[in-house]
Amino acid sequence: MNDYLVAVILGIVEGLTEFLPVSSTFHLIAAARLLGHGEGEFAKLFEVFIQSGAVLAVLLLYWKRLKKDTALLGKMLVAFVPTGLLGVLAYGTIKRIFFTSYFWMIGIFILVGLAFFIFEALVKKGTLAPRKPLIELSYKDALIIGLVQALAFFPGVSRAGAVILAMMILGFRRDDSAAFSFLLAIPTIFSAGLYDLYKTRDLILSSGANVVSLVVGSLVAFLVAIVAVKWLIRYLQNHTLNIFGYYRLAAGLLFLLAILFL
Repeated sequence: MNDYLVAVILGIVEGLTEFLPVSSTFHLIAAARLLGHGEGEFAKLFEVFIQSGAVLAVLLLYWKRLKKDTALLGKMLVAFVPTGLLGVLAYGTIKRIFFTSYFWMIGIFILVGLAFFIFEALVKKGTLAPRKPLIELSYKDALIIGLVQALAFFPGVSRAGAVILAMMILGFRRDDSAAFSFLLAIPTIFSAGLYDLYKTRDLILSSGANVVSLVVGSLVAFLVAIVAVKWLIRYLQNHTLNIFGYYRLAAGLLFLLAILFL
């Protein structure tokens, strides 16, 4: 398949899944495997770098809010610290082991889906009550959320899913939890993309086609992510996370079957 067509397809996958609690990394790795995109260093860089295109969508949609609310910006940075530290300390190990082990990814992907069902059952029983608005977020809350977000380095967890669950356990509304997960993606994903870009700079400069693929994939991810972000906020105002739990179970099993039999 043409490399640029692959870049477009993966850009669509990234834009659709980056901000939904379904793990964009899992989907990118699965899609790349099914498309024969390869497992080399550039393929891994591509899967990380085009996430920056999706984050630009958040900047476009939330720029005015961030300019007005400097306290929120500070809480984003506090939440980013644990993720940034883990990324620097465990960068090589995580990419070497968890980005190449499909069975690890599938297992984690399905387990997080089951966690959604458990969480929603607790909400239904009244054990948890996610009602607080984002304005009540404290710096302590932000640090706890950042620690949980660090788990999303492992493909299959979902950065958005981890942040949304952590915030709802702390009592925040579903739609506000999703909004903060979008905002937290800005420092998290941009730093990961830049770090990966620096680590593989020689690989990128070795081919102009590599640069074009990165640009195409990022642009497509940006455009699709705008639609996905707006949809998720509206959806979570009146719905639970159960649909994403069902999706994780179905998609995880399908990818497992694809690996075993294709």
